[in-house]
Amino acid sequence: MSNLRGAYIDLAAIRENIKVLQDLAKNSEVMAVVKADAYGHGLIPVAKAARQGGATWLGTALLEEAIHLRKSGDKGRILTWLGSPKDNWQECIDLDIDVSVSSIEIASAIIGAAKKSGKSANVHIKVDTGLGRNGVMPNDLADLTKVLEEAKAAGQINVVAVWTHFALADAPSSPTIAKQLEVLDQSFKFVESRGFKNLMKHAANSAATLTAPNAHFDLVRPGIAVYGITPGGEVGKASEYGLRPAMSLKANAALVKEVPAGHGISYGAEYVTKTDTKIALIPLGYADGVPRIAGNKGPVIAKGKKFSVAGRVCMDQFVIDIGDLDFATGDEVVLFGDPAKNEPDVEEWAKASQSIGYEIVTRLGPRVPRIYLNEI
Repeated sequence: MSNLRGAYIDLAAIRENIKVLQDLAKNSEVMAVVKADAYGHGLIPVAKAARQGGATWLGTALLEEAIHLRKSGDKGRILTWLGSPKDNWQECIDLDIDVSVSSIEIASAIIGAAKKSGKSANVHIKVDTGLGRNGVMPNDLADLTKVLEEAKAAGQINVVAVWTHFALADAPSSPTIAKQLEVLDQSFKFVESRGFKNLMKHAANSAATLTAPNAHFDLVRPGIAVYGITPGGEVGKASEYGLRPAMSLKANAALVKEVPAGHGISYGAEYVTKTDTKIALIPLGYADGVPRIAGNKGPVIAKGKKFSVAGRVCMDQFVIDIGDLDFATGDEVVLFGDPAKNEPDVEEWAKASQSIGYEIVTRLGPRVPRIYLNEI
């Protein structure tokens, strides 16, 4: 494994963050959302750490993510929620993975898979309470539950929960939150009235877990907060909640050299040295997930001093102008990590990239090895 670059994942931070989130939602179970390769941190190691921290559920978007988790040896409750009618529902049912339904088409696929499996499917009904994305519209809930009632009577499904997702949970002052909760409550009561009992209700993503205790219900589903990052907006910084970033992105300089004043740096010479100086070549680029748009802006720490990317981010590398810093080829730089250690945080890169922290960590490519710390 090359030591030129790496994403260092502190699994102790994952465990601690789960405990912080559990303390915030004392009366709820915690589902650690580990979709998208655990937000770029590594699905299997993070899932294990989340379980060790106290997560009683794991959540994935894609069915194949959930199947991979189960086949890796995870024995706890798993929910997966984003599939098409032709997806691998039968394997999920065979492996005791909970699935989500938001349309009659998906319900029919799940029921058909349950017939082939010979086992009941554990189903969560997702309701579109205002996000305008996945979920059954409340006006269509009666038709969907009719299909589910017939399947329940035939022993093909077991309805576990009614759930939803917020549109603006990162803005706790938004009136949309109360409106969505009202629609969820009405939908939940309707499903109960159709003979489905002992149902769970869940709605809270990271932002709502941190800021909306009235939305905690039976289960909270933090995603980005598990990794020590907040959704931003009105939610504030992770450190305000006792959350610690789990990922640090580091690299060792591939070259350090002196260049004269007036020397163009990188493609297009969008950065020109003002004086005689030293530059350091960092072997990370947009092929690794470093945003190209962060040219001349992305923050980097070298020997405890902060610099910005000089010029364009290239496919495999970028440059920093380090002046007269005592820094040599092979020395380490940090792109982001823990601000408590005077390192840039993910949010700084998000701002430099006109993006969000979610994208910064999930876009890291396979050329960046994940190096795990504090495994137990």
